[in-house]
Amino acid sequence: MKKIFLLAALIGFSPIFSQERDQIRERDEISPDNSWLKVGITGGVPVGDANNASSFALGADIRGQYLFNPNIAIGIASGYTNYFGKDGFDDFGVIPAAGFFRYYFTPSGLFLGTDIGYGFVTNVENNDGGLYVNPQIGYHNRDWNIYAYYQNTFLETDMDIQNVGVGVTYNIRFN
Repeated sequence: MKKIFLLAALIGFSPIFSQERDQIRERDEISPDNSWLKVGITGGVPVGDANNASSFALGADIRGQYLFNPNIAIGIASGYTNYFGKDGFDDFGVIPAAGFFRYYFTPSGLFLGTDIGYGFVTNVENNDGGLYVNPQIGYHNRDWNIYAYYQNTFLETDMDIQNVGVGVTYNIRFN
C-alpha cells in the first residue's frame, strides 16, 4: 500500500518536475542573454624569439561564446595575428583554433580568461604550428571587451612565437 501512495505522489508531482526541466531547458537555449559572437582587433609587441624577426603584431579576433551562468563562459576562438617582419625577415602569422574559458567577476567589470588550442603558423619554413595559449585580463560590459593579453605559440622546433598586447572586441548578440 505504501508503494501505491508513493507512486501516486510521484505521478502527482511529475508536472512540477517536468516544469522545472522545461525551465532549465529554456535557460540552456541559445539566446541574446547567454550567447554572442565577439569580433575585434589586437595589437602587440613581439617578445622572446619573435622579437628577433618582428617589430609589431596586429591581429583580428573572432569568438563564439556561451555563458553558463553570469560568471562562467566557454567558447571557440580563432582569428589571425600578423607579425610584421624586420631586418630582412618576411611577415609571418598565427591562426589559432582554440577553445576558451572566461570568468566574469560581475555583469560589468573585471574578467580573467584563457584560450588553449593549436596555432597554425604561416610563412615560417619547416613549421606547421604548435600549442597555442592566450591568457587575458580585462574589462567587459554588455557590448565591449577591452583586455591585455600574452599570446604564445609553442612551435614544434625550439622557438616560440610570442607577443604581449591589448585587444578590443565588440559583442554581436544572437537573436
